[in-house]
Amino acid sequence: MHRVSRRIFLKTVSASAVGAAIWSNLPRLMANPLGLPLGLQLYSVREILPKDYEGTLRQLGAIGYREVEAAGFFNHTPSEVKQAMERAGLRCVSAHYPLKDLLPKVDETIQYGKELGLNYIVCASPWFKDPSRVKDPGSRAAREAMTLDDWRWNADQFNRIGERVNAAGMRFAYHNHTPEFRSENGVLFYDELMRVTNPSNVTMELDCGWAAVAGQKPADLLTRYSTRISMLHVKDFKMGNGVAPLPQPPSTEMGHGVIDYHPIFEAAKKARIEHIFVEQEEFDMPTMEALKIDADYMRALS
Repeated sequence: MHRVSRRIFLKTVSASAVGAAIWSNLPRLMANPLGLPLGLQLYSVREILPKDYEGTLRQLGAIGYREVEAAGFFNHTPSEVKQAMERAGLRCVSAHYPLKDLLPKVDETIQYGKELGLNYIVCASPWFKDPSRVKDPGSRAAREAMTLDDWRWNADQFNRIGERVNAAGMRFAYHNHTPEFRSENGVLFYDELMRVTNPSNVTMELDCGWAAVAGQKPADLLTRYSTRISMLHVKDFKMGNGVAPLPQPPSTEMGHGVIDYHPIFEAAKKARIEHIFVEQEEFDMPTMEALKIDADYMRALS
């Protein structure tokens, strides 16, 4: 019989304990039937994050979120953000920027993302080819009035920015709201974005909630564009009979609205989804309480 030294024995026991801890926490760490980490778009905590950056992140980590997507860094350096994320048990893998803010600061944004260790830089909203032709071009109403020419111009910008982002070792993505699902002369704008953008430079982050509000079936989009969509936003809305009231339905906790995510995740299994982010835009209860409901829904989804 071989004798086992005390050092080897303790090392083995320690490794077993760590393994047991990891496996016992798998339901907490995994988000959904795809087995991806539980993610959150930080726009959900936009009201409280600037007031207590580290404290808010720690609360999210305690709920069980493991990945986040930024919607502003509130004057923090990449090093400060990375340290705050690590202390909270989080990893910032993606960040959102409106195109009008991104265009004049592409190099600066890329450098920040590289230092932070982002996987994705995402354009969160489009811009106008000629902003002077519309009143208040940053408004939701104005975006609803975008033309096919505007969307083709946006696609060209995405191709150029995406090439530079990809060259820096990250990926560039576009995130939809509802205007992308309008059409002109029978051409659906979302389809045109897919046609004009280069798959090598531009991928998509499908916001399932806003697509549903626009009358689309996210599962169908995932099936049609299974190789073009890399990330998902998941959220729920209160809509009577599944039809969105204008101008937009109220946001609610996952599972408390009308969107059925079972077929969406079935379709997502056949796509190339790398990250999934919960996002809740409005609250009628304490924010963290609502985000825990969202997290619990995602963990229970099968």
